[in-house]
Amino acid sequence: MEIIITDRGDYMISKTYSITLIGINGFVIEIETDIHNGLPALNMVGLPDTVVKESKERVRSAIKNSGYEFPLGKITINFAPADIKKEGPCFDLAVAIGILISNGIIKNADIRNCIFIGELSLNGEIRSVRGILPMVLEAKRSKFKKVFIPYENCQEVRFVDGIDIYGISTLSELIDYLNEEIYLEKLESQSYDEKNIFQYDLDFSEVIGQKLVKRAIEIAASGNHNILMIGPPGGGKTMIAQRIPTILPQLSYEQAIEVTKLYSIAGMLKDNNKVIFLPPFRNPHHTSSSISIIGGGSNPVPGEVSLAHNGVLFLDELPEFKRDTLEALRQPLEDGVVSISRVKGKYIYPAKFLLVASMNPCPYML
Repeated sequence: MEIIITDRGDYMISKTYSITLIGINGFVIEIETDIHNGLPALNMVGLPDTVVKESKERVRSAIKNSGYEFPLGKITINFAPADIKKEGPCFDLAVAIGILISNGIIKNADIRNCIFIGELSLNGEIRSVRGILPMVLEAKRSKFKKVFIPYENCQEVRFVDGIDIYGISTLSELIDYLNEEIYLEKLESQSYDEKNIFQYDLDFSEVIGQKLVKRAIEIAASGNHNILMIGPPGGGKTMIAQRIPTILPQLSYEQAIEVTKLYSIAGMLKDNNKVIFLPPFRNPHHTSSSISIIGGGSNPVPGEVSLAHNGVLFLDELPEFKRDTLEALRQPLEDGVVSISRVKGKYIYPAKFLLVASMNPCPYML
């Protein structure tokens, strides 16, 4: 992978690398920057979406407000491969570095094995992005040696080893590091103390009485059998369902990584959690749409069935859910995955969960 392809006077063509998300996996994107004489303009090609196209203004202001000159020539930025849709603000940092290399502000920096991920603010600060965990894991899998990420995202990937991770706060800080004017310490990987990981706010032992129900729940949890609880309001159905994750087997490391990747993509990691080792519990309201339950949207994101992966999906007041929502549960219940087809491509999210439902008896059952 060559950084500099050619040199033409004051400008040169540069190549930087970033990562986009396809489903729950990352995909390496090459960002080529070419500056040549002509009317000042910044054009982006390679199927960038609206958010990516808007980065031109963020990058321009970030470079100027960091104290550097923005080139006045005609700038062409190509995102390769060109047949994959590029989404999100995570390319801002790579675009800015490409322009600064082409403009000669960053000199003699070896970035052939570097990944740049981050959103730029107008004053040059680097903001956090969603899905940083699968991006860093893909950088490691693709044999890159360094990855530069927003400092706010460091907690999500602190456990990843085998690749040098640098948390960056500002664009000027990264420029000074690449020009070897300052030294940055890489993120130190941390191991886990299982005594502190597996702690629950609730516990199944708190359920008093209900001997037959607890026996049925234990059997369902041990064999991963879906279960429906029928009983009058106030009988404890919801209380029991909330405590089912506490008797499920603890997640293996591979399962925990898969769950954490889903929550990272959805932007739902709480308090900068590292890895989610506890089986998740999801309790969507009966008014939720089928898209929020299954996943999808114009920019597909994981739904409740995927967020419950390796855990429990609890549907309270089952008869109140819309029929199309319940019908949409067939595929994930049978296959353990959700396949979402869009014009942009096909997205596959894991969705292997224990379905727990509750309902009140009809008058004829009383």
